[in-house]
Amino acid sequence: MNLEKIKRTIALLFKWILICFLIGILSGSASAFFLVALEWVTQSRNNHHWIIWLLPIGGLFVGLGYHYYGKEVVKGNNLLLEEYENPQKIIPLKMAPLVLISTLITHLFGGSAGREGTAVQMGGAIADQFSTIFNLDNSGRKTLIILGISAGFASVFGTPLAGALFALEVVYFSKISIKSSVLSFVVAFIAYFTVEFWEVKHTHYSIPLVPDFSLKIALWIIPVSILFGLAAMLFSRSTHYWGFLFTKTIKYPPLRPFIGGLLFAIAMYCIGTNTYLGLGVPVIVESFSKPSENYVFLLKILFTGFTLGAGFKGGEVTPLFFVGATLGSAMSLFIPLPIALLAGMGFVAVFSGATHTPIACTVMGMELFGIESGFFIAIACFIAYLSSGSVGIYHPQRLKGPKYHLYEKFKRRKLDNF
Repeated sequence: MNLEKIKRTIALLFKWILICFLIGILSGSASAFFLVALEWVTQSRNNHHWIIWLLPIGGLFVGLGYHYYGKEVVKGNNLLLEEYENPQKIIPLKMAPLVLISTLITHLFGGSAGREGTAVQMGGAIADQFSTIFNLDNSGRKTLIILGISAGFASVFGTPLAGALFALEVVYFSKISIKSSVLSFVVAFIAYFTVEFWEVKHTHYSIPLVPDFSLKIALWIIPVSILFGLAAMLFSRSTHYWGFLFTKTIKYPPLRPFIGGLLFAIAMYCIGTNTYLGLGVPVIVESFSKPSENYVFLLKILFTGFTLGAGFKGGEVTPLFFVGATLGSAMSLFIPLPIALLAGMGFVAVFSGATHTPIACTVMGMELFGIESGFFIAIACFIAYLSSGSVGIYHPQRLKGPKYHLYEKFKRRKLDNF
């Protein structure tokens, strides 16, 4: 009897390790291809600035593609979270090529968007196909979705620890098994090393100077982190607002990105800058050494919310990095902390507030910037998380934990006073 149980356990272990390798290699390879293609379209756009006037045509193609071929997957990351919370049916594999092509179109013609959504959706769609292959039940499907999110995030940013934690934390307080937790780390590293195997490079950042922690520094960090949280709140609400406005005012979905693309191109022409096109990685890198203008982060919030709300594809995370890094950099003019430290804190803290994932963001900060800045980053991420409001960038994400209890207590106090 015990021998049979041991055999079943070993067989189950090998099955899940095999699944991790398959998801990690496939998702990592998809992310590697995506990163190379994204670099190519970005360079093409930078070499041909006039191409932004084709953004409405690109938007029309994106809108038509999802309207006629991808209605089931148009929710993107939100669909992954919905299927995790309440499994209904296998995520169609076509989610992967649709979001890949749509994101490349968005970036080629200059839309202000990110890339994590694309990698996570490709990872999730690829992972969920193994539900049928291995005849998994709903519990197994939930594990697969976590693995897909983990592999996609880890591979596109080069942060395996943060990728594994992000996949677990973004579904925080839903039912997560120990098996899912362990496998999330396994698949994250497999996906990460797959991208390394393909020799695709990630952007590197550094915080060269980290001061000794003191009470005086803490008194500066707290208000700065609250501002990061408020920026995250503004970003989340802006994205939802534009999505609601486009849906309400333009009934035919393919016309939303067409009209949005036209208005975006005109706006870029009027302000005369390419700062807000695409990912904005050069601006992020520059913010670590040169103070940003104090309005840059606000315009990135505006243009990213508008782009995604209109129906273009990509993601929110890199724009969140942009918003946080430039806000922190701008505050270096009157906050007595090193500019790179402020930019690095904002980089992950705004992301933490908008996704309700302070642990993953803290680990990500240490993976990207070094463990020396870890304490500062942790404080910034948790304060931003607590001060960013109850609405994040993902609609189905359940708000639980300390933030939930804090807001519930605040609501009860308001009702009692009323």
